[in-house]
Amino acid sequence: MHLKLVLPTEVLVDQAVLKVTAEGMNGSFCLLPQHVDWVSTLLPGIFSFETERGEEIFLAVDEGVLVKQGDRVWVSVRNAVRGDRLETLQQAVQQQLRLLDEREQRARSMLARLETSFVREFMERGGAHEVF
Repeated sequence: MHLKLVLPTEVLVDQAVLKVTAEGMNGSFCLLPQHVDWVSTLLPGIFSFETERGEEIFLAVDEGVLVKQGDRVWVSVRNAVRGDRLETLQQAVQQQLRLLDEREQRARSMLARLETSFVREFMERGGAHEVF
């Protein structure tokens, strides 16, 4: 099978695999090359696949969708973090969450400065005296 896992901004996985394991609305499932075509929404959780060399790769994924058609598996998720082992995956997820928190805090700070600047400009132009 060929797995292609995409995020909104990048292709995270694009390679041949022996099997795919994920968690959908009705529980965990495993896909092999001979399985029937399949469509599933994905829940946030652990997504794994086995490479042709027998390596098992783990990803922590956000919600998304999986489509298997023939020997192709397409996965689209909002966010994913890759790890070679489950032990290191937890650390990678925590690091990613810290990074997202920092970015969100910077974005909130910039938005607050923008709002303050807008209100200040509005007041300087006499906007406070006008009534609609």
